[in-house]
Amino acid sequence: MKYLIAGLGNVGVEYANTRHNIGFIIADALANDLKGRFETQRLAAVAHLKYKGRTLVVIKPTTYMNLSGKAVKYWLEKEKIPLDRLLVVLDDIALPPGALRLKKQGGDAGHNGLADIIEKLGTSVFPRLRFGIGNDFPRGYQVDYVLGQWSRAETDLLIPRVEKAVEVIKSFVTLGIDRTMNLYNNK
Repeated sequence: MKYLIAGLGNVGVEYANTRHNIGFIIADALANDLKGRFETQRLAAVAHLKYKGRTLVVIKPTTYMNLSGKAVKYWLEKEKIPLDRLLVVLDDIALPPGALRLKKQGGDAGHNGLADIIEKLGTSVFPRLRFGIGNDFPRGYQVDYVLGQWSRAETDLLIPRVEKAVEVIKSFVTLGIDRTMNLYNNK
């Protein structure tokens, strides 16, 4: 069984530790946990990982956040992975910092990277893991907030929540989405 795990973010050192790059941070943590490495390939940094008899193709698109759909579609087709075995990992301002929500489908909730994936795939019916980054910003400053660095307090919270996100991904590929949602959502 093969899965595509797409951690969303922006390439470049200026974005490395920003809230919007939590998908990249979680992808790195997953690769580190499973002793894998990323290599730059077409449209993404890619790591092929093994976990309990499954192959996880983990990508960090190099297309920048707002064009993530191009990379996701390419790697789904290249690896011949069905949509129900795609997991998009992304930030969500509607959730408190560190909150995790696994969903089977849904809209883009104003997230440009997710909107592009939905557009390129022609469907919104695919799993996604949302990682809460909170919304502690004044009106009109959303872009500055999501592209801003994590605060010291957020960083302290980040490490155990990123580890929990890796657990969720490993559960998703072994137990399936329904059991994983029951185990981890609202916890």
